[in-house]
Amino acid sequence: MTPQMTTWSFFADHRAEILGATLDHLALVVIAMIIAILIGVPLGMFIVQRPALRAIALGIASVFQTIPSLALFGFLIPIPFIGGIGKRTAIVALVLYALLPILRNTYVGLTGIDPAVLEAAEAMGMTRAQILFRVRFPLALAVILAGIRTATIITIGVATIAAAIGAGGLGTFIFRGVALVSDALILAGAIPAALLALLADFLLGLLERRLKVS
Repeated sequence: MTPQMTTWSFFADHRAEILGATLDHLALVVIAMIIAILIGVPLGMFIVQRPALRAIALGIASVFQTIPSLALFGFLIPIPFIGGIGKRTAIVALVLYALLPILRNTYVGLTGIDPAVLEAAEAMGMTRAQILFRVRFPLALAVILAGIRTATIITIGVATIAAAIGAGGLGTFIFRGVALVSDALILAGAIPAALLALLADFLLGLLERRLKVS
């Protein structure tokens, strides 16, 4: 039997298990992204007029981005309430990784508005808060979504490491495949993860282009 036949027969024989791991993987990513968006977008809006806080927030988010993923999972395990073995720690780590692109793009989008538009809004008597929510935010949506798109793709990839701390997902196949030197097992985790990333990139890219046109 050829290696290709072995791989595809493995997919066929374990399709239910692969589908379950894919759904677990997707759940980790969706939960982490929702939390990251709820933190990153409001924080990005908050730091627009606060340079000192902006430097601190972007600096801390950048530090988390530079820590190797497996090391970050390990650092979080002993921390009370948010640590431990399982999905909770994985979600916290994924949120920390997703924050920088969302936070940075939110800030860049909100501050990259044409000054003439902002001056016109001020001339109409709008307050700073009204300008932020009625002018800056709608115009910055496409840029913010680009950050969410980047963060989502990063999160899908990093989530495969979550299997190392018992969080499940497609990484379980990859780690088992490495341990058993099995290409079929590795591909059972890698191919669905890659397809999820491509699908997320396509859908969010489509929405981003529509926002730019509108």
